[in-house]
Amino acid sequence: MPGMSDIVKDSVVEFSRLQNWMLSSKESNDTNTYNMMHDRYVELKVILATAGVNITELDKIKE
Repeated sequence: MPGMSDIVKDSVVEFSRLQNWMLSSKESNDTNTYNMMHDRYVELKVILATAGVNITELDKIKE
């Protein structure tokens, strides 16, 4: 079973990648893809906030 540090590390990496994809899809006016990814974005924000990670610096989307 993964420890909290592994969960946080994996979530930070996924959060960063997901935001880059979201920004790219937004620039391409691909709203369907953006909206589908937004659900995961919110989930990752909750996971990171619950783990005590300050996501202010990590959050490129700011929603």
